[in-house]
Amino acid sequence: MLTYFIRRLIGAFAMLIVISMVTFGIFFVVPQWAGASPEAMASRYVGRAATPETVALVAERLGFNDPVVVQYARFAKGLVAGTQYDYGAGVEQCPAPCFGYSFITGQPVWPDLLDRLPVTFSLAVGAALIWVVAGVSVGVLSALRRGSFFDRLSMGTALAGVSLPIFFTGMISLVVFSYGLGWTPPGGAWTPINENPAQWAYNLLLPWITLAFLFAAGYARLTRAGMLETMGEDYIRTARAKGLRERQVVVKHGLRAALTPILTLFGIDFGLLIGGAILTETTYTLPGLGQYAILAIRNQDLPQVMGVVLVAAGFVVVASLIVDLLYAVVDPRVRLS
Repeated sequence: MLTYFIRRLIGAFAMLIVISMVTFGIFFVVPQWAGASPEAMASRYVGRAATPETVALVAERLGFNDPVVVQYARFAKGLVAGTQYDYGAGVEQCPAPCFGYSFITGQPVWPDLLDRLPVTFSLAVGAALIWVVAGVSVGVLSALRRGSFFDRLSMGTALAGVSLPIFFTGMISLVVFSYGLGWTPPGGAWTPINENPAQWAYNLLLPWITLAFLFAAGYARLTRAGMLETMGEDYIRTARAKGLRERQVVVKHGLRAALTPILTLFGIDFGLLIGGAILTETTYTLPGLGQYAILAIRNQDLPQVMGVVLVAAGFVVVASLIVDLLYAVVDPRVRLS
């Protein structure tokens, strides 16, 4: 088990390095390949009234004239140990992990990401609990009652959930439950959990359900397909022949074997949501990473966009690592392979 964990940990670390290289290439190397000069790259870090001499000086101080390898080494050092920015008027110390300073506010990006992360994390965790429990439960029941009215109804609902975009279901939910019936607060309501846990859950209830409806539909269909395949295996018939109760056969033998693809999908989905549930946060005006990314793109604020990209990619890698470790718990064959 320890060897398996070390291998996966090394793989995750290597993937983070690759992601940092790809991100650096997209934001810094590709523009230069497209013909952007060091002065053009530096012009984003100075005001519009800056003279050509000032722009050239900033380009030199920020290292845009250095070889690509040197620029990436400086970029990676900033992520791990922090770095210094010399804009001419003074030297700014950017602590690790350093994603740079916002072009609009002039503030470091990382503290802004930390301020918005609890919103996205709360949205993702609550929705994930709902969609996993609901999706897996409905999928198992549909597989056990194949061809019944419940099976047809649940799979039809799941098809609608997969087909309808989140901004459509979100708007409809706001019109019906918030503005029509008044059961839930309108968009934009956010209360930290440490201030009022009940209000925190109440404000996020509708976004949780809306987001979970989209994902639960896919999980229900995937669970149903996996259970139908698993329940026809020889070892299921052997377990029943031994006299085990049907609940043990379904949960211990059937569902456990069908969980592997569900874990894979959950790791990717949850990692992406932590990186920023853009459509949900935009629909409900929640001040999370998704809304932060939209504003950064609109303002063409490169450090903010790059920060969201790196954080989102990092969470996907971490979630994939956790899923790999859970494989060893769910399926011993993975641990021994």
